[in-house]
Amino acid sequence: MNTPPQAKTMEGIRVYEYRLPGGWTVLAGKSDADNDYLSLRLARPDDWWFHVRGVPGSHVVLRDRSDAEPDKEVLQQAAAIAAYHSKARNAGVTPVVCTLARHVTKPRGAKPGAVQIKKERIIKVRPALPDTD
Repeated sequence: MNTPPQAKTMEGIRVYEYRLPGGWTVLAGKSDADNDYLSLRLARPDDWWFHVRGVPGSHVVLRDRSDAEPDKEVLQQAAAIAAYHSKARNAGVTPVVCTLARHVTKPRGAKPGAVQIKKERIIKVRPALPDTD
């Protein structure tokens, strides 16, 4: 089983960074404050955003590429990373919410890590990290 890389500091936040085949980059927040910064400041409007539905866990961002759109497999891999970095890590098939980062907002007065999303879709995946081969 793959183990997560050490969280690294990026622009003042601690994130896990993964490289997927095809040149895609996935970032996963480590704490509630890291999730806020990742989702609301670091994520660009056309990045994809992921979080396990109804379960505490990391916010995950799939970085947008100007030269390509992510296919179904890339979206599923990013969703599996979100499931892995959640309390559903040891579950079977897990529903993960996916939307563009532009549809993620923070309600006024909400606690760190709490966001509101629109235009979501659900991707069902098993929690997993990408192969490091």
